[in-house]
Amino acid sequence: MKIGVSGASGQLGSGVVADLLRRGGHDVVAISRTPENAPAGAEGRFGDYNDPQSLAKAYAGLDRLLIIPTSDLGRGRRGAQNVAAIDAAVESAVKHVVFMSAAGTRKEEDPAVGASYWQGEQRLIATAPAWSILRMNYYAEALAQEAQMSLETGALTGLAENRVAFVSREDVAAAAAGLLTTEGHEGAIYNATGPDRLSGAERAAVVAEITGKPMGFVTVTEEQLRGGMAQMGLPEDVVSTVASIQRNFAEGAFDIVAGDVERLSGRAPKPLRDVLAAALA
Repeated sequence: MKIGVSGASGQLGSGVVADLLRRGGHDVVAISRTPENAPAGAEGRFGDYNDPQSLAKAYAGLDRLLIIPTSDLGRGRRGAQNVAAIDAAVESAVKHVVFMSAAGTRKEEDPAVGASYWQGEQRLIATAPAWSILRMNYYAEALAQEAQMSLETGALTGLAENRVAFVSREDVAAAAAGLLTTEGHEGAIYNATGPDRLSGAERAAVVAEITGKPMGFVTVTEEQLRGGMAQMGLPEDVVSTVASIQRNFAEGAFDIVAGDVERLSGRAPKPLRDVLAAALA
């Protein structure tokens, strides 16, 4: 079976490719704008989400394909890219298309961060001959970065107290590889989550324990959140994305624990503490 990973040069994509190669037994195609960087054992193909013709060529002959959305924050661009990639997969007669989405995806409009995932999911369901969706929770590694930047202030912030089942990027990659290499997933929507739902206060306490420095959790208004990021000189696209993610936190979009990582990968997901300890120790 020939399995393609679209977005293979990113951190998640490269992790999926590595896991597929470790499992063996399949031809692996790494699709990106830098195919020359494909790892040994994988076929590199050029594919650019902003060049649909390149995608159709890159997806030719694939039995299964994982589409990983880009990190493009420009309004409307990522949704258009997702639709273009799915259309190219259908045009190229890919037998089974897997789309990487986000927990809590629902109908939203740009600039909400979830709008592009909803657009991709809808296109996939409506057009692909066989499909699966893997909705991932928020990266534990992203929280580690936030915690590192918050050590001086001694506070993590949010729009409201909330619970999130943070998941490691490695576990998402393993779940995706398992989905791509096993049977019985047509029409399934899975959730890649960590093993625990941690509140803001609980994750602040974990950071404090690991670093030995005081850390709390403080709720702020969206106006305060946006103002603080603007003072840091962050561009508006970034500010809007972070604000949208924090609204999702507050609304409970990531407050879900599922057993799908273990079901798909064959191993239990890492606790948040383990990821934070490795990053912050």
